Amino acid sequence: MPDDVRARQRTGTGLGLVLALVLGAVLLTALPEDEDRPDAGGCVPRTVGSWSADEGLTSEFARYGDDATRADDWTGGDGTHSVRLPDGRVLWLFSDTYLGQVYAPPNPVGESYAWRDTAAPLVRNSAVLMRDGRLESTLPAPLFPDPGPNQWRWPVAARVEPRSPGSSEQVLRVVLWVRTAAAAPWIYGTPTATEVATLSLPDLRVESIVKVLDQQLVPDPSRRVLFGTTLVEEGGWTYVFGGDDGQAASRPVSSAYAARVRDGRLGEPGAWQYWDGSDWRAGAKPAAVLGDERRRTGVGSAFSVVRADGTYVLFTMAAGTAGLTTVTSYWACSPSGPWHGPTKDFTPALPEGQVAAYNPQVHLALGGGGRLVLSYDVNWLEPSAAAAQLNRNVSLYRPRFVTLRLKPAP
Repeated sequence: MPDDVRARQRTGTGLGLVLALVLGAVLLTALPEDEDRPDAGGCVPRTVGSWSADEGLTSEFARYGDDATRADDWTGGDGTHSVRLPDGRVLWLFSDTYLGQVYAPPNPVGESYAWRDTAAPLVRNSAVLMRDGRLESTLPAPLFPDPGPNQWRWPVAARVEPRSPGSSEQVLRVVLWVRTAAAAPWIYGTPTATEVATLSLPDLRVESIVKVLDQQLVPDPSRRVLFGTTLVEEGGWTYVFGGDDGQAASRPVSSAYAARVRDGRLGEPGAWQYWDGSDWRAGAKPAAVLGDERRRTGVGSAFSVVRADGTYVLFTMAAGTAGLTTVTSYWACSPSGPWHGPTKDFTPALPEGQVAAYNPQVHLALGGGGRLVLSYDVNWLEPSAAAAQLNRNVSLYRPRFVTLRLKPAP
């Protein structure tokens, strides 16, 4: 086991997409100039109309995580993404993940929380299968091996698509972030590359992993772009969104970027086209579609985009200290923008203590009928104390869910 992994297990400084919390969520946002608003064509300004806690789904992850019948399955994780498989199952993908045993309360310090031993295994990624709304099993973890010494893979967005254009055989494609251990301020690693894994169906065997965009030669790590925080399927294309780590370099904003790939070609690096500020081009340098220091708009490094009735809606954490608790949204008529917002915020429930929310993700595998299911991850604020706190109260490092509906924005 590499030394950096051992260190993270001891200190809790490698707990997955808390990067989006510490580096990406506390952003400066304000309303941009009111321009380019659509008049017709089905795209209208949209915002959150209503929302409520989804206690059933949140409780299902608590039930599965607390189940003591196995000692090699998921007990907590972040970086929550999901995809519905052709046979109806839902595959949940996670970044840094705790395995091992969970014990009933009281815990060793007398608190009434379920807890785990400090020696519990921590792996860089995992995948959990759900059938008919019930979590059933954890695939052997980590599902995606480390690409090299002091490097690791975090799975992000995924989709089922033809093995190749026009093929009747379907495969699962999972976008991966590669990060490399580094010194402060990069305590969660430097952005290194975007990859795509191809998995066979229905057995979910990893067949191949290809590098799509290598960022190692970009000298400023805060300007390296990793794609795959979210994707949208539309009109024969997969639109893949990404972000940078601008906050690590104390820039006022982090930015969002967009790429697109024809159906069936997500695993072909040469098929990716990047928005360069004026057009979609293969091999182009990505240009930001959202993130303007002058207008003070931006996103967290992990955000989500959904297309609703002709309008693209982006969910991210809100500005300033509100970004530790509050989700906001932007809207646009195309993936390349222009993006407008932020619009109405909402603040979902958090457990007690020095905790924060991050990584809001829409799950199209669930919901329907105009109802969106959105998860948010929860972690302890202080990285040096995170491991101890997450072990003494296992509920702190599990996704929570809300159900929401959109409405036309004023």
